[in-house]
Amino acid sequence: MTATGTTRFALVRRPSPRLADGLVTHIDRTPVDVALAMQQWQAYVDALEANGWATTEVPAAPGLPDSAFVEDTMVVFRDVAVIARPGADERKPEVAPAAATVQQFGYRLVPIVAPGTLDGGDVLKVGDTIYVGRGGRTNDAGIAQLAAAFEPLGATVVTVPLTRVLHLKSAVTALPDSTIIGWEPAIDDIAVFPRFLSMPEESGAHVVLLGDDRVLISADCPRSAALLASVGLQPVVVDISEFVKLEGCVTCLSVRLRDAPVTSGARPGDPAPSAPN
Repeated sequence: MTATGTTRFALVRRPSPRLADGLVTHIDRTPVDVALAMQQWQAYVDALEANGWATTEVPAAPGLPDSAFVEDTMVVFRDVAVIARPGADERKPEVAPAAATVQQFGYRLVPIVAPGTLDGGDVLKVGDTIYVGRGGRTNDAGIAQLAAAFEPLGATVVTVPLTRVLHLKSAVTALPDSTIIGWEPAIDDIAVFPRFLSMPEESGAHVVLLGDDRVLISADCPRSAALLASVGLQPVVVDISEFVKLEGCVTCLSVRLRDAPVTSGARPGDPAPSAPN
């Protein structure tokens, strides 16, 4: 339970024992220590829970190497969950169990259908503005379908060109005050973002907003953590080195759903208000 008397919900998914076989596209493959990755994943989940997030596990998928990157399976906004259609065929089987899990929270499901493709990691929500990276995993048809689902709810969808990294959130995320933070070498067009702060390390571009002034950040970017602390934020540091080897970051390992008043008894199955990024 958080200081504001709410429980926040997040979906997570236990890593596959085949994690080391996960896809890589923009970096060289390096060996992954699966046992260490399992420990890091548990520490990540523990960090969420220690900061007021109640986690729900999507059923594990031992045969799907990338399945721990559960963020890619969906995008939630207000009471709608857009269910992804991954740009990599190998990842399409990850989606159905994640969709069934989020539906328990009362979301209305809207699936991306062919010829559209969309990965959740390509979507950055900043208030009612939704930035979507158009690149190797998400195409124009997928973006149009996402816009059709979310714009009637008050969202503005902005397409962002993406050629240098796997997903948009591999390049940029946002701070609680809506400032976009990013790693400049990974960004095609900084001008698309109205307020931008350049980070000194690549992993410093990735944060998860935990609530209040707390932000989850990877252990491999100490200068970035210090920079965030200098502007009044409280970095919560986790080591996800084995997931970084597969182009993962702190956003990829969970789907942050929403806040729900504890006094209302809100649980899976209740209506879902707007979700945090």
